[in-house]
Amino acid sequence: MKHQLLPLSETMHYILLALKEPLHGYAIMQTVEHMSRGTVILAAGTLYGAVENLSKHGWIEPVAGETGRRKVYRITDDGVKILEIEHKRLQHLLSLYETREYDEKT
Repeated sequence: MKHQLLPLSETMHYILLALKEPLHGYAIMQTVEHMSRGTVILAAGTLYGAVENLSKHGWIEPVAGETGRRKVYRITDDGVKILEIEHKRLQHLLSLYETREYDEKT
């Protein structure tokens, strides 16, 4: 599956991974910061722009039945598939570092 948003940005990776459990915006920001060991700190504008983009493509969705000011989001089945595609791509890249397979081609 080739898509215009692939490969994912680092921010989108973290957001999709964080949303394996339903979270609201501020909790996404905290989870991403924790997952990245403090190296990725999302500004609200960055987060909500990415959330809008991911929602538009059907990779995340609001949790039905949630009430209150905060919208809670979760990853969709399509979002999980995108993460699987990206996981395989990144594993391949890492394997090149480990096996030096790329030297054989040159």
